[in-house]
Order: sequence, then C-alpha cells, then structure tokens
Amino acid sequence: QVQLVESGGGLVQAGDSLRLSCATSGRPGSLYPVGWFRQAPGQEREFVAAISWNGGETFYSDPVKGRFTSSRENAKNTVHLQMNNLQPQETGVYYCAAQLYTSASTSCTRSYDYWGQGTQVTVSS
Repeated sequence: QVQLVESGGGLVQAGDSLRLSCATSGRPGSLYPVGWFRQAPGQEREFVAAISWNGGETFYSDPVKGRFTSSRENAKNTVHLQMNNLQPQETGVYYCAAQLYTSASTSCTRSYDYWGQGTQVTVSS
C-alpha cells in the first residue's frame, strides 16, 4: 500500500510562488513515478506535472510549462512541485498521485494507482 500526503498549499497573491510537497510511503526503499493534478470547483481534474521514479525525466502541461518545476528527494521519499508566477485561475485542490509501475501515460488519472488527499491552493488577484 502506498500512502501520499500533500502539503505546502495556502493563500497567495497573483505572481507569487508556492512549493508543494508530496511525502510518499510504501515498500521499503521503493520509488514511484509521481504525477501532479489540480481540480477547481466544478471542474475536471487536470494534469499538471509528472516526474519519473528516479527524477530523471519530468513532464508538464502546456499552461504551466516554464513556471512549474517538479523534483524529488529520494532519501526522504518526497516529491516537490515548485510553482512560480501563480495566477488566480490556477486556484484549486492540488493532488499528487503515484504509479506502482511506470506507465505509458503520465497525464491520465487512470494511470495512477494511489492518490493523496489534496492540498488547497488559492491565488488572489
């Protein structure tokens, strides 16, 4: 069983930055590909970013490319999402999710096996 806990959300103004963290636990010494998704009220869950199991490869949706960066600290089983120049329309609940095995799809919710509870990000204008 893989458990994920997001943290780092909060209230910021447009143009500010936030750094989210996703602490993972599961098989001892194991690492998992991790994706980031966000969901605004009444909206579909949207892919944001993903990072490979060893951190060697990252993926980003077009709206966040160049502003968001995903990284990981393997020794702490923690994945980070640095979000710069946040905009009000990016307000929502941000989730991290883990794949037990590397999937051909990094952006599809169905490709992920475990999900965190989410952390609220609110961006005011």
